[in-house]
Order: sequence, then C-alpha cells, then structure tokens
Amino acid sequence: MIVTILFLSVVGAISSLLLFTVAKQFRVEEDPRIDQVNDSLPQANCGGCGYPGCSGFAKACVESETLDGLFCTVGGNDTMAKVADILGRSVKKEDPKVAVVRCNGTCENRPRINEFDGARSCAIAAQLYGGETGCSWGCYGMGDCTLVCDFDAIHMNPTTGLPEVDDEKCTACGACVKACPKMIIQLRKKGRRNRRIFVACMNQEKGPGAKKSCAVSCIGCGMCFKQCEFEAITIKNNLAYIDDTKCRQCRKCAPVCPTSAIHELNFPLPKKKVEESEEVVQA
Repeated sequence: MIVTILFLSVVGAISSLLLFTVAKQFRVEEDPRIDQVNDSLPQANCGGCGYPGCSGFAKACVESETLDGLFCTVGGNDTMAKVADILGRSVKKEDPKVAVVRCNGTCENRPRINEFDGARSCAIAAQLYGGETGCSWGCYGMGDCTLVCDFDAIHMNPTTGLPEVDDEKCTACGACVKACPKMIIQLRKKGRRNRRIFVACMNQEKGPGAKKSCAVSCIGCGMCFKQCEFEAITIKNNLAYIDDTKCRQCRKCAPVCPTSAIHELNFPLPKKKVEESEEVVQA
C-alpha cells in the first residue's frame, strides 16, 4: 500500500514537472490589447466584419498596421472610435449601410405559374428550377434570409411574398446577402434621413421578356440613364443599376421609369401626389 502511494506520488511529481516545462517552453505571449479591443466590441459574433467572431476581429485590429478595411458593422463608427483610441490609431468614418431587397415581384406583379412541392428552402429550390413564377431572377419567397438573421431585422411579408428589412434593427452584417441564392439582397448606404433610391429588379432579360414575366421589372430602356446628371446610373445586361456612392438623390430618374422599377424609400411625397391624395380624401 505504501509502495503504491509512493509510486503514484513520484509519477505525479514527474508529470507535473514535465507539464510545467512544456508550458514554459511553448507558451504563446498574447498582446493584452487584444482583450481590451475585444471588450469594446458588441460581442454579436455575427461575422459581418469578415472574421470568425469578435475575438478574431480584435486580433486582426491589433495585428494590422492600420484600421483601413476593418469595420465592425454592428458597433459602427462609435465602436471603431473606441478601438482606434485603444490602439492609438486613426480610423475613417464610414457611411452606415442597410440591407435592401432588389425585387418587387409581389404576388400581384409576378403571378405564380406553378407550385414548388419540396423543402421550403431558397437554396434547395435554386438548385432545382427557376422558381414558382415566370421570372427566374427574382425572390423565391421561402425565407432563407430570415432564418440567418441574428437581429430579427428581416421578415417575410405574407401579402407580397417578399422579405422586408427593418431599418432600425438591421446592422448590415451581410448574413442575409450570403443566404440569398439569387443575390437580390444588397448592402447599400443608409442615406441621409434614411432615404435611398435603387432599382428593385435583377431581371436581365430583354425588355419584352422581362415585362412579360413581371409587370414592374426593369426593361433596360435607358430612360433613367439619360436623366441622371451625376453618372450614377449604368445599364448592363439589360438592367439599370444606381451607384449609391455617386447618387445625389435628385429623384429625377424615378418618374421617368416606365415600369416603376426604381424605388424611393422614406422620401416625402412630391407636391403633385400630395395634392392628388388630398383630393381623394376630400372626395
């Protein structure tokens, strides 16, 4: 009994000594600023910054010579200012972004021509066929984007069959962008007073084909392109696109669009429409 106890004690002591030696020999010195930066982050671990969690982003900030190209979408400019203060570096302010749905193929505008009898997943449906409508470029309406959002910022509208983004909750983490197999969701500048203008269509068919599949699709007519004075609109593959970095929100493009494919969000109604609304109310 005594011999067994002595043997185990010796083995334990030798093992402890070996573990101590190995730990000292292969220890990794970690910069204490990593923990400081990590503590200043919102701990959402959403991956919107492009790194695996907040700890990975904190390490990248410390190890990088500058903070250019590094941005916490959830914390925004306030959080990045704290990070810059901890590291003694400068950081550029970035315009806040929000997710927008570039499709207006509602049940009314894009009637169903068949019914998908399978797993309710946009990713699965995209591998099998072009969708339940005549437009194979638009939203499948099965809600993959809503399932990946950790901030409860996007929901399916049961009336339109399309996802809708809550501007106040959206952190521009990009999870919904990656989840959409049709790439109709995009992160765009939130805009002054939360106002945005964009083309709500991804259909690249020529005019007649696009119009046939969806009543409000972009037909690539170029009317908006001719109207824009700031070179913010381009036409490629029969589809108009508005560059939010060049757009001055003059709103001259939307009225000339023959299919109403250009969306204006959170803008006041034009004076003419206000007068028409008042006349309807009076009637």
